[in-house]
Amino acid sequence: MQVGNILRKKAARVATVRMNETVAIAAQLMRSGNISALVVKDVVRTEGNTAVGMFTERDVVRAIAEHGAAGVSMKVSQLISVQQLVSCSSTDTLEHARHLMNKHHIRHLPVIDDYILIGVISIRDISTAFDEAASSASPETPLAAQSQRVA
Repeated sequence: MQVGNILRKKAARVATVRMNETVAIAAQLMRSGNISALVVKDVVRTEGNTAVGMFTERDVVRAIAEHGAAGVSMKVSQLISVQQLVSCSSTDTLEHARHLMNKHHIRHLPVIDDYILIGVISIRDISTAFDEAASSASPETPLAAQSQRVA
C-alpha cells in the first residue's frame, strides 16, 4: 500500500503555521483543529511557500518546561530543528514511511510531491491502514473471533 492511499481517505486541508508565529498561536491552531502537529512553513519570495519542519505538542511542552510562561511567546522558528525536513512522497510505501518515522523518532510525516506539500500522515494513520489490510486479507476463524471477545 502507498502513502497516497491514506491521503485519499483524509481531509484535504493541511494545517500549517508560519515560522514567525508564536508558540501560543501554534497551540491555538492545534487546539482548534484538534490535531497534534503542524507543518511549519517559511515564505521565501523566490521559492514561494516552503515546508521547513514540523511543530508538535511536544514542542509546546518543551517550550514551557524550559522557559516557563515566557515559552508561549517564543517564535516557532526558535524551537524547530534546522535539520533537513524528513518527508515522503505519495508513491512511497507505508513500510518506507514507517521506517522513516522509526529512524527519526517522529510521529508525523509531511507528504511532498514535486516540491508541493500535499498532506501529512501520522503513525496512527499507518497503523490503522495495516490493521485494516490485515483484517480484510485474512478471514476471521472461529478461534480468533473467540479470543477477540475474551480480550
